[in-house]
Amino acid sequence: MNKLTGVLLAVTATLGVLGCSQQNDREVAQDIDAQLQHSVATAPISEQLPHYLERDIKDEVFYFVMPDRFYNGDRSNDLGSANKPESYGGFDPSSKGHYHGGDMRGLKQKLPYLQQMGITALWMTPIMRNQAVQGDSSGYHGYWVLDFTEIDPHLGSNQDLIDLIDAAHALNMKVFFDIIANHTADVIKFKECHGENGDQWLHKTPGLCDYKSKAQLANGDAYTVFVPEGKEHLKVPAWLNDPKYYNNQGDSMWHGESALYGDFAGLDDINTEHPDVVTGLIDVFKDIVTEFKPDGFRIDTVKHVNLEFWQQFSPAILAHAKQQGIPQFFMFGEVYDGEPKNLSKFVTEGKLQSILDFAFQGAVYRSLIDNQGSDELAKLFAQDSLYNGEYGDASTLVNFTGNHDMGRFAYMLNAKHPNMTEAEKLARIKLSNALMYFSRGIPVVYYGDEQGFVGDGNDKDARQDMMPSKVASYNDDDLLGTNSTTADDNFDQRHVLYQNLVSLANIYGQHKTLRHGVQQVVYSQSTPGIFALTRTDDQYQYLFVANTANTEQAVDLTMTEQDYQPVVRAEDKTESAGIININLAPLSYAIYRSKR
Repeated sequence: MNKLTGVLLAVTATLGVLGCSQQNDREVAQDIDAQLQHSVATAPISEQLPHYLERDIKDEVFYFVMPDRFYNGDRSNDLGSANKPESYGGFDPSSKGHYHGGDMRGLKQKLPYLQQMGITALWMTPIMRNQAVQGDSSGYHGYWVLDFTEIDPHLGSNQDLIDLIDAAHALNMKVFFDIIANHTADVIKFKECHGENGDQWLHKTPGLCDYKSKAQLANGDAYTVFVPEGKEHLKVPAWLNDPKYYNNQGDSMWHGESALYGDFAGLDDINTEHPDVVTGLIDVFKDIVTEFKPDGFRIDTVKHVNLEFWQQFSPAILAHAKQQGIPQFFMFGEVYDGEPKNLSKFVTEGKLQSILDFAFQGAVYRSLIDNQGSDELAKLFAQDSLYNGEYGDASTLVNFTGNHDMGRFAYMLNAKHPNMTEAEKLARIKLSNALMYFSRGIPVVYYGDEQGFVGDGNDKDARQDMMPSKVASYNDDDLLGTNSTTADDNFDQRHVLYQNLVSLANIYGQHKTLRHGVQQVVYSQSTPGIFALTRTDDQYQYLFVANTANTEQAVDLTMTEQDYQPVVRAEDKTESAGIININLAPLSYAIYRSKR
């Protein structure tokens, strides 16, 4: 038995006692973080869960990663493909807007690092072949797709992708692709904006072609559309090269009809109302499922596509995946909106199984960064019934606290409270992680958060390198919980936040009710302080209690169940006559379990 396995078994055994024993609190309660502080503990819960093909989505812990910024496993592909000039170049490790060299082989090498953190599902930003350079930046992020049949050569070959998926599956981990149906790379030009050859800028507003409405088009006020010479056949499949399959109405203003029909920052907006496009895109993604056998899709820019498209797309892809032997195939959409009433319609009407819960992210921000009441969480969960429908409900929403677009949770915390101590920042991050893991929904760890990454903002400023970075604006960051910088190799399994996620994953993996149980909020308040919920199934009820204040808090809870045993112990707890009194240290949480 190696050291890591021995530590894992010790932690697992302790958690089993905490979850099942009827001994009193003093005998069984353990502080998991303290237990792990002297050794590298791991949490390969994927080894304890059902086989990936049979596993319910509620059992997953996602890791959201930008492959180019993770690990370089093959330096020969850093420049892309010389045989395809449109997908060659754009490599500059010193620039935050260009390729840095991470690839599929690098991800494959680091799968044990992820598995030992308790990750069960890898979600990658788009990996299909991109236009390498647009303007003064490159397609390192993957959202400028030209070819939907092969991966970007900067990331490796199709076989490298298959090898990664096979290796993940061998570890009982899943792999999810990030896909785009809203747009392709920017190839189509308008003479009124881009000149006769497509290489000028004639418009008064830099980088923006005024949006032309449907009414304007009906009156003959349209752009002169063309594809520059030599670029007529860049896109694959070939039908995507025909401008008639695009809206060609100028740039989106992010509201009104332009949000559906305008170009997303200049990217060619696909006309997803055209019946040929609906059929064509369904076939595109069916082929991807057939060839690579991913376990699901995260779908980009969902709200910028008409709802009727998703109503056809989602059932068709799910049915095809089942035919391909992937019965638990799962799709969740990106709807960048913080209101459940707006998010939920893509589940109830759009027939998507789930969406990224931006509303959850907002509630955690207000509770732990903006110092509003813990009832911000209660207000969120009170709207969960909005998601109930044939294809999904709130129990499968995908929770997160920060991402590649809005920035990291640590950055938001730092920006709001620049003088806060590092200890308090770490405590707030740990509590945000606990809320993400133990509230209804599926948790997502954004790559680098486990290493204390902070960043200077959103977008490019939140896309640091895990491998040693050469970007000056990354390397001057003061990372949390470490003396390292992003100029170092950041795969430290002893990092306090990595170990925090290990402890959360061990609890999450050992206690099924915390993943599948029905949630009910039992306490919140209008000021920072106690927030409590239960997760209940036909065998157990778990009580999760968090303190969002930076002072000790006490609460009396009237509970229907009795004899709650500790999973994670509060500072103090007494129980009598159906009343539980809990004292919680600042910015901490506790979990207790009772038999039904």
